[in-house]
Amino acid sequence: MLQKLYWFWIPVVFLLFQVMIEIILPGTILEISHTENGPHELLQFVVILIAFLYASYILFRMKKANNYGHVLWVFIACICCLYVTVEEVSWGQHFFEWSTPEYWQHVNDQQETNLHNTSSWLDQKPRLMLELGVVVGGLIIPFLLRAKSRLLPLRFNAIYPTQQLSVVAGIFLLLKVIDQVEKFTFQMFTRISEVQELYLFYFVLLYLFIIKDRFVDAKQHVNIPANIVAAE
Repeated sequence: MLQKLYWFWIPVVFLLFQVMIEIILPGTILEISHTENGPHELLQFVVILIAFLYASYILFRMKKANNYGHVLWVFIACICCLYVTVEEVSWGQHFFEWSTPEYWQHVNDQQETNLHNTSSWLDQKPRLMLELGVVVGGLIIPFLLRAKSRLLPLRFNAIYPTQQLSVVAGIFLLLKVIDQVEKFTFQMFTRISEVQELYLFYFVLLYLFIIKDRFVDAKQHVNIPANIVAAE
């Protein structure tokens, strides 16, 4: 069970802090804070790195009773977290500042040694899938678990998110709405996509905390009714 500090206070306080610095700090400093080596990018890297380590730990410590579907689910989470982790820092280029080979500069629109800037299939489309996963997993599924649990297949009980993740998912959705509003009004955030990304990664981390409770610590039986899962 997630402590309120993780699922409520941290995401809410961070949002308030972000709004405060957007108001107080000058634009030049805000731009620097969102650069490749700025605090936002570094924090994103740390969060998704922890998520990868957590997923790896779960994968190797899962109870023998877990079925192959659960193992596959955690394995996919582990691989995805690893991919995002190394891509966030261009496989180490942001830290060690090596030069991008000339041939790679022609296929990478940011002239970096990563894959996500070479194709939308390695960047925008995976991100869209994650965004949909956060909205569905963080808002729609918890609502259905409480109101219409019979609509959700019981065989997936073990991997359904809990209602605690609704806070992070709700903040992310709010930021998406603000992003669209900014196109017709004024810019409220310097680079709102970076703030959104941090909440996406944090959602993944919190979800893995829940999965660890179920697959490693066995704090609940994976086949209990769905409406009980929602209230854990």
